[in-house]
Order: sequence, then structure tokens, then C-alpha cells
Amino acid sequence: MAQKKTGTLSLENRCSLVQANHKELSIRRQCELLQLPRSTWYRGVEPAQETPENLEIMAQIDKQYLKTPFYGSRKMVEHLQQNSWTVNRKRIQRLMRIMGIEGIAPGPNTSNPHPGHKIYPYLLRNYLIERPNQVWSTDITYIPMPCGFMYLVAIIDWFSRFVLSWSLSNTMDTYFCIEALKAALNEGKPEIFNTDQGSQFTSHEFTHTLLEKDIQISMDGRGRALDNVFVERLWRSVKYECIYLNEYSSVNSLHQGLSDYFRFYNYERIHQSLNYKTPEKIHFGKKTT
Repeated sequence: MAQKKTGTLSLENRCSLVQANHKELSIRRQCELLQLPRSTWYRGVEPAQETPENLEIMAQIDKQYLKTPFYGSRKMVEHLQQNSWTVNRKRIQRLMRIMGIEGIAPGPNTSNPHPGHKIYPYLLRNYLIERPNQVWSTDITYIPMPCGFMYLVAIIDWFSRFVLSWSLSNTMDTYFCIEALKAALNEGKPEIFNTDQGSQFTSHEFTHTLLEKDIQISMDGRGRALDNVFVERLWRSVKYECIYLNEYSSVNSLHQGLSDYFRFYNYERIHQSLNYKTPEKIHFGKKTT
């Protein structure tokens, strides 16, 4: 079968070029330059890999962590052993590091921020949130798949719970976080942007993108997952209402499933905390008909 071509490059070759070089460019920009739909690029991406047994254990860790984010590796080992898993702490520490999670009260030397990156103070304790675009925040979560896993980053408005942008990656790199940030900033600008102390968010590229737009940076205290409570609630919704109900066999199907879910979440899903309105109505000030 003849390959569809643009210029002298086939569709297959254009897919292979994305991320092969030019990592300073976002996936969005690389796809634009290569005239490649992003949905096509996702077809060629493979989930990050682990052994089948470790994937099962990671799925159990993920579900338990959503219920008990204060569980560190010791309590997680005990939980798994009580549920007939033969695991030790060293193994669970490694898997939790891969997943990018830690307990609210971690021990020393876990999830250290990059030593060369500046850490900003947490600005939101006892801070009154009373309007859209006052505070945005972001986080990364682990997404289990039948044959591997991906990472999801999302940016949310604290007041309206509106998901402003999101992006997927099979590595916890900085670039997919910056891609999501720039996509959100194309739609507006917050007064304060809150993150955790992960190296993706403390990187010069990420913080510079905020500072050049005169956005104040706030960072959670180490081990204080609930400083970013609205994103933590978003992850529970995403996983229980989307991920755990479907077995996405490819990154492309996962991307499509998340696209559908976030559209539902923003425009159709009512929130008790929003007086049974949707995030869209709160964020854009639309009146309920």
C-alpha cells in the first residue's frame, strides 16, 4: 500500500522524527512543523514498561494511594502483604519512585528536588480563593495500562476546578509539563501558580515560563500532598470514572479516552462543591439555564 506523503517524508517517517531530536521543542510544535496530527503521533508511542507482576503491584499501590495518600513505603508494604502480595520495602520504594509518589510524611532523602533548582515558598495557606484565574496548579500522576504505564500532567483552576490543559508522556520529563503549561497560558493567566517540588516544576524552563509573565510561584511543602488538594481530587475522579473503568490497550486509545473524559469533566460533570454546577459555568461565569 502506498504511503501518504507530505513533501518527501512519509507519514511513518514523520512520526519517527517527533522527539528523536529537537527536544527543546514541544510535541505540539514538532507536530505542527512536520504537518503531523498529534493524534497520529500518539499511535506510535509505547507505554513505559515493567514486568507483568510489577504492573499488577503498581496498580494496587495506585488504588491504595488514592485512598490513603499518607501511606509511605512501610505502610504500603504492610497493606500489600496483608493482601497476599510477597513484597519487600526495597521493591516497593523502587516502584513508588517510578510512579512518582510518596507518603505525606516521607523519610529522609526521598523525592529530593533537583539540587540546582530554586524552591519557592508555599503561598496558599489560609489564602482565600474567590475567583477564576486567581490560582492555578498542576501535578503529575501515574496512569496504569494493561501492558505498561504512562504519566499524565494536568493544570487546573482552583476556584472553578476547570481543567485548563493536560498532556501525556511515557517518561517523567520536563517537556510534556511545559507543553501543558504553554497550552494553558494560551487561554489565560493566573495570579499564582502552585506546584509540588518535583524537578519538572522547579526546572528553569518551567519557572521561567511563569516568571516572564509575572505569575507568582507557590510550591507545596515537601511531603505535603494535600497542599495541592484540588489536583489530588481530580486524580481520584479521573481514575475511578475513566481509567479503572476502561482497559486502554494503546496510548492512542488512552489519549482519546482522556480527551473524552476531560470534555465531560469540564462541560457536563456537576460538582457538589460548586453547588451542582459544572466547572465551565463557574470558570466562564455562565448562568445555569
